[in-house]
Amino acid sequence: VQLQACGGGSVQAGGSLRLSCTASGGILSINSMGWYRQTAGSERELVASIAGTGRTNYADSVKGRFTISRDFGESTVFLQMDALKPEDTAVYYCNAYDGRREYWGQGTLVTVSS
Repeated sequence: VQLQACGGGSVQAGGSLRLSCTASGGILSINSMGWYRQTAGSERELVASIAGTGRTNYADSVKGRFTISRDFGESTVFLQMDALKPEDTAVYYCNAYDGRREYWGQGTLVTVSS
């Protein structure tokens, strides 16, 4: 499974960005997809995930501001990020899980200025 992410960039606090990630190769095996983020010196943390059932899970810090969605037909997962805060600044990574192992996309940088 290969994951191609895009949509990062720079925005002022209060602004919005939309990340997308498309999976290819072995996509029928994918169960859940999600987004993680990482800042320098910190561990990678879950931002949001969406299961094959459509069930979603969010980090407390993004609840009410971020929305994860998935286009099963296109094997694409989206992360709509609204009301962005400077503390959301990080490299965001797309993730997929097929029940046996995890796959990671390349990181995309999100920078939120105050």
